[in-house]
Amino acid sequence: MKDPRNAHQTADLRVGLVGFGLAGSVFHAPLIAATDGLVLDTVATSNPERQAQARAEYGEGLRVVDSPEELYDAGIDLVVIASPNKTHVPIATDALKAGLPVVVDKPLAGTAAEARGLAALAEARGLLLSVFQNRRWDNDFLTLRSLLADGELGEVQRFESRFERWRPQPKGGWRESGDPAEIGGLLYDLGSHVVDQALVLFGPALRVYAEADVRRPGAQADDDTFIAITHASGVRSHLYVSATTAQLGPRFRVLGSAAGYVKYGLDPQETALREGRRPSSGGPWGVEPESVWGRVGCGESPLTGGGRPLETLPGDYPAYYAAIVKALREGGEPPVTAHEAAAALDVLEAARRSAREGMTVELSL
Repeated sequence: MKDPRNAHQTADLRVGLVGFGLAGSVFHAPLIAATDGLVLDTVATSNPERQAQARAEYGEGLRVVDSPEELYDAGIDLVVIASPNKTHVPIATDALKAGLPVVVDKPLAGTAAEARGLAALAEARGLLLSVFQNRRWDNDFLTLRSLLADGELGEVQRFESRFERWRPQPKGGWRESGDPAEIGGLLYDLGSHVVDQALVLFGPALRVYAEADVRRPGAQADDDTFIAITHASGVRSHLYVSATTAQLGPRFRVLGSAAGYVKYGLDPQETALREGRRPSSGGPWGVEPESVWGRVGCGESPLTGGGRPLETLPGDYPAYYAAIVKALREGGEPPVTAHEAAAALDVLEAARRSAREGMTVELSL
């Protein structure tokens, strides 16, 4: 089995993408196609409509196969798994055993133990295993990291993060299934993002408390969830994910000893990708207008003019796959590791237990 770090110093690395639903068609395929050093070689999906969509969007030169197993002996250099959550662990296991590097959409697994098992398998075989946590490259998150690095907020005391939507009617599908095997619900969907961001910013979790509700008629999985994390650093994170929010709150509200930062609105990259725009098509990418910049200040609400506007850095989803190319060719850690994903899953599992039993869950460091 060839090692892509040595065999393709100039040629593009060939990517096999498993799944062409929302994650595969909107996020992974466009970003892979836009990344120097990668080529979208094969898509694996058994859905005839999605097969036709993939060919229409990426040309007749794209190979389309019915199953992930057909990728393993097809000369692929990287397998990207964007299929339903319950398939992540078995497909990643097979791909790693076939000697192939793997990127998996979040959540990596249903449990932290499964995630650590995949990490151990990848390490034993000397293969890259990374998790697609694209929200680390949201414009507001990049801006907040820069602001924290500058120390302008002083000592951060509380971090509030909201990923809220108003979708009063369930859409159906596996993401809203009540079957535990599907790993559906917002806790493991949007919760994977907000927990990952909190851990990146403020470090390991000591305690977790959560509330998870099923609000909408006909819904089966949690659609209105709150997670409170006490970090070892002393910061308290309050994280909200909901499909039932009639009035949306700020995306971030970060309170420090010297000042606070409040930011409304979502990063524009998902909307751009859904509308068919591509980061490789020229022009600005991930840029938002000044009217929705966050504000930094103290003593007054930003909605009444308090604080000063802070320019939002451009979002940069393409940076994830650029870092994957670098890791494959040069070695070193991928942009998001399986161990980081496992730490987030520790929190998600604790949150699920807390919501079920009405208790605060202690985590061991």
